[in-house]
Amino acid sequence: MTALHISTAFDSGAIEVLSLDDPRDIRLNIRKDNASEFAQWFHFSLQGAAGVAVVLKFLNAAQCAYPKGWQGYSVVASHDRQNWFRIDTEYDGQVMTARTTPATQCIYFAYFEPYAWEQHLDLLGSATISPHVTQEHLGLTCQGRDMALLRVTDADSATPLSEKKKVWMIARQHPGESMAEWFVEGLLERLLDDNDSVSRSLLNQCVFYVIPNMNPDGSVLGNLRTNAVGANLNREWLEPTLERSPEVFLVRRKMLDTGVDLCLDVHGDEGLPYNFVVGSEGTAGYSPRIAELENLFKATWSASCPDFQDEVNYGACAPGAANPTLATNWIAQQFGCLAFTIEMPFKDNAKLPNPSVGWNGERSRKLGASVLQPLLAVL
Repeated sequence: MTALHISTAFDSGAIEVLSLDDPRDIRLNIRKDNASEFAQWFHFSLQGAAGVAVVLKFLNAAQCAYPKGWQGYSVVASHDRQNWFRIDTEYDGQVMTARTTPATQCIYFAYFEPYAWEQHLDLLGSATISPHVTQEHLGLTCQGRDMALLRVTDADSATPLSEKKKVWMIARQHPGESMAEWFVEGLLERLLDDNDSVSRSLLNQCVFYVIPNMNPDGSVLGNLRTNAVGANLNREWLEPTLERSPEVFLVRRKMLDTGVDLCLDVHGDEGLPYNFVVGSEGTAGYSPRIAELENLFKATWSASCPDFQDEVNYGACAPGAANPTLATNWIAQQFGCLAFTIEMPFKDNAKLPNPSVGWNGERSRKLGASVLQPLLAVL
């Protein structure tokens, strides 16, 4: 066996190595976000252990941001960074232990299947090939990365642009929730399929404004929830600033310019092993009209996609108790529109489990494609 080596020297790499002397007792700490106390995301490679039974011990699992997230969770691994699978994992309330025998000299481990910055750029490039798409530069993040907006519609449709519904889709405010960008990839792929009648109908009636990655800096840095200066973007919507939360400031400014008729904010949830949505029922402007649209959206999605459900969720927010700094609440209140936070699991989907891969990038892509059906229903 060659010498063991752990690396995080790549996009979204993050782990702290405590001991690497014995492959049966590799001791690790999950690293905090670069400028905050949040700790949950990890992504690293192990080299030199082909054919050896490896035991990874995450010693600070109980001190992470969401320790209940480790209950029923399994670490994801890949030999080629393309095909990710779940490995044997247990959590005793203090330490999370994962076991596998690598088939090659280099194996990768992550909290969830990553969505790399290069993939993000590829997604933008492939989308803009379509005549329905224009890309707009909104500004720069704290570290100088581009905030990119995709504007998607059928410019030749009979519906005048001024009469089209403004549908916003934002994803990955929390960078470690990489399933959100997989979701957007699936949505865009279907939305740009001219042979799909649902997509054609939507593009005839709507203009889509899509932000595939709201937090480029945090994604590259390997953060769970914050940007480069430690801001949790989904707590910045009431009073964002260019210094602390330029990502929100720039997107919010564009929303105020275009208007919003419907918004979906795509996330992942550490604890609940289900796909569900969170509405705006706690905002002052919540109305019977919005409630009716919410119910139609959820009923249509449940009927058309078995991976979605509306039985297990966070529960209803009391009237007037909504946190106005969250995107969904601020947008719903500001524009009087239907707004949802979409949550997907880091674990498996308990409603329709697939233990070998759990919830993963491909399943997130397919869920993203499926959301077009409830969008069409609420138009």
